[in-house]
Amino acid sequence: MNVRRLIPGTAVAAATALGLATLSACSGASAAGNTDKFDVVASFYPMAFLAERIGGDHVKVSSLTGPGQEPHDLELSTQQRVQVEETDALLYLKNLQPAVDDAVAQSEVKTKIDAAKLTTMEEHGSEVGGHAAEHDHEHGGEESGLDPHIWLDPVKYAEVAKGVGAAFEKADPDHAADYKKNTAALVSQLDALNTKFKTGLADTRTKVFITTHAAFGYLAERYGLTEEAISGLDPESEPSAARVKELEKMAKADGVSTVFYETLVSDKTAKTVAKDAGLKTDVLDPIEGITEKSRGKDYFAVQEANLKALQTALGTK
Repeated sequence: MNVRRLIPGTAVAAATALGLATLSACSGASAAGNTDKFDVVASFYPMAFLAERIGGDHVKVSSLTGPGQEPHDLELSTQQRVQVEETDALLYLKNLQPAVDDAVAQSEVKTKIDAAKLTTMEEHGSEVGGHAAEHDHEHGGEESGLDPHIWLDPVKYAEVAKGVGAAFEKADPDHAADYKKNTAALVSQLDALNTKFKTGLADTRTKVFITTHAAFGYLAERYGLTEEAISGLDPESEPSAARVKELEKMAKADGVSTVFYETLVSDKTAKTVAKDAGLKTDVLDPIEGITEKSRGKDYFAVQEANLKALQTALGTK
């Protein structure tokens, strides 16, 4: 919007010195401040997608995480910190990206929307859903933590969408009616996606799937599946030899056919485990960013691809 916020002089000077006063899309984040629209800075793709769909023509959305960049590893540049100070609203998911959390805490922007507060968060470990509790008891459990991957569950994502819509209505009341209409349309589409997953995964040969890291816990719980992750919630963590052996044994017992890997993290571990256990590999995308390797151009298209991949791996009847 047209109101320019006062930002620390040192930040402006630093940005100018680096020649970064004008932000560009090639850096992964386009200019978000001082436009004639409602400016929104989103932390990464799932948040930017919500802002774009709900805001429509009234918003200017930019993402702090560029295409192909692993969100967990994000470090903010000086230009991005200036950007965070100049926007009208910040949309982020607390505890996913520490650098973003720090910047948001320091920012004086009035509208700060934390998606983690708009739905319920749960603690998940390397095994989630189905007979995970039975496995935890048998094997002494797995280290768990608060799982941020709420957007992979269409129901939880819809809850977040409703909260974002309400926040936009409050912050930019002149366009509240459009935000309400756009939110309702998005929630309806997410409800339809939920129905597709529910019916599409209702009758399968097995309910167990293996992933590289524990990103699909909410999805597994929603549709009566069990996610067995090679690593935990951290996509960069290395599995123990005991965990790999356990997965090989479990794969045989539960009729698992496929080890899933993702587009933004190395597939080396997944392919090693699959080879040792005589399993296939395929992509199950956590949709942390859209790239040319993604199986679709937006959230819904990639989720449809994820559903097909799960149906094939689980043996839909």
